[in-house]
Amino acid sequence: MRRDHAETVAARALDWIVGRDGLFHKFLNSTGTDLVHVRAKVNDPDFLAAVLDFLAQDDRRVREFCEAEGLPLDSVLQARAALPGGDEMHWT
Repeated sequence: MRRDHAETVAARALDWIVGRDGLFHKFLNSTGTDLVHVRAKVNDPDFLAAVLDFLAQDDRRVREFCEAEGLPLDSVLQARAALPGGDEMHWT
């Protein structure tokens, strides 16, 4: 996946997270960020990677997001691989 497409997927994921009751608050808590930071970093590839990392923590979230957006189920992981740090494997 091209990086620009990956960034679009991540931005759509952020919109989806914001629109889910309580999920945005959980995102803020788990990433240690706040609304001001989100607004400032919305176009930052590193931040968008963190959005996809959060989404990928729960298979149900990935499935629901992909179904809602009409995306293939593997699009979140493909997008994550195209963003900074996506080529690094973390086994913890």
